[in-house]
Formats: sequence, C-alpha cells, structure tokens
Amino acid sequence: MSQPRRPARPALSTNSEGDKEEFAERLRERVYVTFATLAVILTLLAHAHGLTAGVAAGSLTITAVGTVAAAWLAELIAHLAAHGGFPDRNHLGAMTRTSGGALATLVIPLLALLAAGLGWWEVTTALRVGVGALIVSLVLIAWLGVRRSALPWPARILALGVLAALAVGVVALKLLAHG
Repeated sequence: MSQPRRPARPALSTNSEGDKEEFAERLRERVYVTFATLAVILTLLAHAHGLTAGVAAGSLTITAVGTVAAAWLAELIAHLAAHGGFPDRNHLGAMTRTSGGALATLVIPLLALLAAGLGWWEVTTALRVGVGALIVSLVLIAWLGVRRSALPWPARILALGVLAALAVGVVALKLLAHG
C-alpha cells in the first residue's frame, strides 16, 4: 500500500504580495535581533569572569528590546516618509507583531541563563548554549529564506553556503567592535 501524501505547501506564487512582504519582515526582524543578541553573548563570554546570570540576562534583554524598539521606530519613520502619515491601526498592529515576535529569539538563551542562575550550570555554559541556539536559529532562518525559492537545489545549497559565510563575517565584525 502506498503512503498517503502530505499536502504540498502552497506555491510561493499563490501568496499575496502582502503575505510575502510580512513573511520577509518577520524573517528580517529575527535576523537583526539574533545577530544583536549573538554579539552580546559573545562579548559576555569574552568577559565572563565574575559575570552573574542576572547581569547577562539583563544585558541580553536590554539589547533585544532595544533592537526591536529601534526596528519598530525605523519602520514608523519609513512609513511616515513613504506614505505621508501614520500607519492605520491594522498596519500598526502588524508592525508591532512583527517586531515583537522577534523577541522569541531570546527564549533559549534566557532559559539557559535561568538554569545558571539556579545553580544548575555555570554562566559560561549557559552563554555557550545561547550561542548554539542562536546559530541554529540563523541556520533555520537562512533555510526559510531559500527553501521556497525557484533556484535549483545546487544553487540553494550554494546560497546557504554564501549566507553562512556572510553571517560569519557579520559575527566577526561585531566581535571586533565589542571585543
């Protein structure tokens, strides 16, 4: 007997332009917050002597919330400039959901720091877990960025490799800035 087929994902072309743009905005926000959080964790790791889990969690939270607030404000300013007025209630809600949703990036690093705060781990272990979680997050975001493209598979793999190399470059620049 044959296995029942899973329903195929709808073709990218069937999504409305608004849906495509909202998806792109959600991914973009997560990338920004992930890189900002990753830079802070790597900096904290480099200066971890005497660091408490609470201080580390506070730094991560402030960085992520600040990044989200800056992105939201940038979107508001861009909307004012492009449309000559404030966004309507629906667009404002979508902007807020998109920006706020990027804070999900913090969940695993903060849970790891909570474990360190409870004495289950060292703070450096928690920070390393956070780095790993954020790297996995970036890989998944990159995959989401290329999985529905019209590129053939070899080009998709090449695109993921290029994105990975660029991500390493961004992290290296952030480390130079905060190192």
